[in-house]
Amino acid sequence: MFIIEILKVVFLGIVEGITEWLPISSTGHMILVEEFITLNVSRDFWDLFLVVIQLGAIMAVVVLYFHKLNPFSPSKTESEKKETWNIWFRVVVGVIPAGVLGLLLNDWMEAHLMNYFVVAVALVVYGILFIVIENRNKGKKPETETMSELTYKKAFQIGLFQCLSLVPGTSRSGSTILGGILLGTDRIVATDFSFFMSIPVMFGASFLKIVKFGFHFTGEEIILLAVGMIVAFLVSIVAIKFLLKYLQRNDFKAFGWYRIALGAIVLLYFMAFK
Repeated sequence: MFIIEILKVVFLGIVEGITEWLPISSTGHMILVEEFITLNVSRDFWDLFLVVIQLGAIMAVVVLYFHKLNPFSPSKTESEKKETWNIWFRVVVGVIPAGVLGLLLNDWMEAHLMNYFVVAVALVVYGILFIVIENRNKGKKPETETMSELTYKKAFQIGLFQCLSLVPGTSRSGSTILGGILLGTDRIVATDFSFFMSIPVMFGASFLKIVKFGFHFTGEEIILLAVGMIVAFLVSIVAIKFLLKYLQRNDFKAFGWYRIALGAIVLLYFMAFK
């Protein structure tokens, strides 16, 4: 029957790979998926799995942006290497707010906010905000059109928006991209910076979960984690490429409408069957 668990993990990896990067909330989708597909594992391992599987998704960013984020690349000029270091310094500045608040409030938020009502409301509210903000910004020229124009102040401000993603259902990418757009950043730049900030955030979150769980994995648990991460990695490659290509000609309003619909589905399902 272990093959059934593998198939479940493959499906979960697909969901994670898609929803981690599109601003539609991986938490909202996982809450629904968990109602129909659950692994035959302990609750502690399930909680660990949902976080660590994100490492596969994060590795997709590392691979796709490796040259851009590698300050030691021999093919880069000295000025290009300096700019790469500046990107990393901005990322560090951007992740400080969420890193501090995450350490202080993560357990409290999981205990009090990880429920279908909060997730559904967050999905709908952010969906509406995407539509309203995109309509407001239609035809406006962004103040920050390239990564090199992104100031440390603006990086920190986007990091403050990332703190909102501690609330389940908001979406980490949704919070940072929405914040970037509100601050006058081009949506492609905001999306790239959101991806870059995810690297230390997700590695840190996964490390803390593993330490909390302990390193006493069974062979089957290691296989489940490995399969989930590999599938999430492969699907994330496709999802990231799709999003970047989509944004060249479109805005985020379609994702806003999708979030509203998903929030309504989550709310109606749990009200009707729970």
